[in-house]
Amino acid sequence: MSENINSNKIILLAKRPAQTSFSSLFTVKHALNTQKVGHTGTLDSFACGLLVVCTGALTRLCGRITEFNKTYEAVITFGKETDTLECTGQTVKTASLPTLQSLKKSLLHFTGTYMQKPPVFSAIHINGKRASDMVRSGRSAEIPARAVTVFGSELLETKLVYSDGAEKVSAARIRFTVSKGTYIRSLARDIADYCGSAAFLTGLLRTKVGNFDLRDAAGFNLLDDFTIESACKNAEFTIRKENEVLEAKKKEKKSLFVVSKEELILRNEVVEKSLSMTKDIAVQCGFSVLEIKPDKLSMFRNGAKLRSDWFDVSPFSLKDDFAAVFAEGEEFCGLLEKDSSGYFKYSFVIN
Repeated sequence: MSENINSNKIILLAKRPAQTSFSSLFTVKHALNTQKVGHTGTLDSFACGLLVVCTGALTRLCGRITEFNKTYEAVITFGKETDTLECTGQTVKTASLPTLQSLKKSLLHFTGTYMQKPPVFSAIHINGKRASDMVRSGRSAEIPARAVTVFGSELLETKLVYSDGAEKVSAARIRFTVSKGTYIRSLARDIADYCGSAAFLTGLLRTKVGNFDLRDAAGFNLLDDFTIESACKNAEFTIRKENEVLEAKKKEKKSLFVVSKEELILRNEVVEKSLSMTKDIAVQCGFSVLEIKPDKLSMFRNGAKLRSDWFDVSPFSLKDDFAAVFAEGEEFCGLLEKDSSGYFKYSFVIN
């Protein structure tokens, strides 16, 4: 299948609190005038930070980029746990606050690989149904624990109070670098439980996806500095906005989206900062890189039978299951993938 090269972009987008990941794509669609858009890992409405967005043929890379390790800053509030494990949920458990020493010990304990039980309020599917939808309809959702890895954690900020005659931690901001599939909400729950406490996420900021960095994202300057105080304010704002949406639905009212000056600035940033596929990005995605000879490019683009002598190196010598094909320089021409017999075939071609 051929795609138009002008529609194939990677966009680093800074999602703001009180937006869903899906609604954040509105900006990209209008900025680049495309409907073929996908993101590479959902952020909950209360969370903010880096969304890696792909358009056109590059939406096929979403699954690959989702596999990357990620870095977050999390604001954890101790003393109670909610059903959703975050600020918009209902309290289901209360407990005493942890000491600073026990929190530090817990962070060390959860460095490495462990079996994590995902939150039931999640998009994980059980027998074709979302776990969160099952729970909201009154059914139970049993999600098996799975192995995740916490590569590192760093305590950045704490809020201390005196409780039961001792200094305790009521909230903490912690940086985590984790493997794919790690739920920071569940990690906060487990850290608190190890301390003999309870907790939920008040705020979450995703700062890195692989080597993609939030500081390079369109809209980064629109985010507030991420602190315990700002996360609490954002949580209150998110809850208020979600309640407004619920009330509007009850009254069957549709909110009118007004294109603000801020939104227009953001759209311009999306255009300016959109990325084309490069050899470096291909390597980050785990692809081998092939350069096609100039006189073979038209045959490649027309889907002729692949030959190893078209390329600078033989595809048959490659160990990876995917190979990104470039013309001279950095012109991305398409992707090859190995079939069941180990031979490369066309995945998609860009004209």
